[in-house]
Amino acid sequence: MPKTVLVVEDYADVRRMMKTLIGIYGYQVIEASDGYEAVEKTVQFQPDLILMDLAMPGMDGATATKIIRKIEGFEYVSIVALTAFKNTSVDMALRAGFDDVIVKPLHFESLESFLSLYLE
Repeated sequence: MPKTVLVVEDYADVRRMMKTLIGIYGYQVIEASDGYEAVEKTVQFQPDLILMDLAMPGMDGATATKIIRKIEGFEYVSIVALTAFKNTSVDMALRAGFDDVIVKPLHFESLESFLSLYLE
């Protein structure tokens, strides 16, 4: 069974692009459009990796990450922040409990090695 990646992003076109790119490498992709849905789908699908946008309407990525980290069995799931704001977001994301940060836009060339780091 392929490893599962939960992509949490409020823009549908970005989710579709990420689903396509990650799917090329043989991983199953689940989508969520905000932090509330991210928490629900984490419990429902038990992903191996969560790629979570920081800035989303409703519940933001940092809040969702803190909630997920408190759910029994999900304390150690790999959660990586996605942000377009490198200078202000990296330190905040790491303090919020993310394992790593990817600065958007994603570069196809580096995506495979990044996924391998967390999924192999």
